[in-house]
Amino acid sequence: MRREAAPREPREPREAGAARRGGPARAARPRQAEAGPRTRPSVPRLRVSRPGPRGSRPNLRALATLPLLMLTVLAVGCAPSGEDAPGLTPGDTIKAAQQQLTDTCLTRKGLTPPRPGDRPPSAAEQQRVARALFGTGRTELALTLPTGHAVRAHTDGCLASAQRTLYGDQRRWFRVSTVVNNLKPEAAFREEPLTEVRDRHRSDLAEWRRLRTRALINAKAHLQSESRRAAAR
Repeated sequence: MRREAAPREPREPREAGAARRGGPARAARPRQAEAGPRTRPSVPRLRVSRPGPRGSRPNLRALATLPLLMLTVLAVGCAPSGEDAPGLTPGDTIKAAQQQLTDTCLTRKGLTPPRPGDRPPSAAEQQRVARALFGTGRTELALTLPTGHAVRAHTDGCLASAQRTLYGDQRRWFRVSTVVNNLKPEAAFREEPLTEVRDRHRSDLAEWRRLRTRALINAKAHLQSESRRAAAR
């Protein structure tokens, strides 16, 4: 009896910053573009629903582990100050500022931001941090992509607050970053050249660049302010 090979899981696309270089990496699973620091975004906080046969059930195990996976990403490292790391790229500058904003928010809530090398907190503490960071309850933001995937996010939580501080309009950033980060999957789904798909979304690409420019200005201002504040202590 022949054994059939198990189907491969699709790869996730790269973050939205790759859109300028030809769109996100090959993938079928949508994700929001950089929602802030790679330690943070961007990003996911995001719930992704895959299209499937009527009556099919979502991958509950994947959804349940998503907060813990994102907490692992958060613990990549401490955010550098604007003066301590003058060589930061624009993307890393935004990520560093968002790291500081979310860390401050979690601390104000009496929670400890995850750090590399720290002893892993209890499952209950991880859940409290995840809820404070990514929000709770019904997801207020939702977008269904041409591929049929639905991406959702919260407007509460420390991450949403940091995005509003940097980008100014979290709802608009959620929409355009999700679209831009999934241009390549859309091209594959439509069986069209990526250039045609990018041309169709040129207004989204322009808005994505505008919001990123605003976030970079706000991120630099925040990092410099925090650096001066730390030096005065």
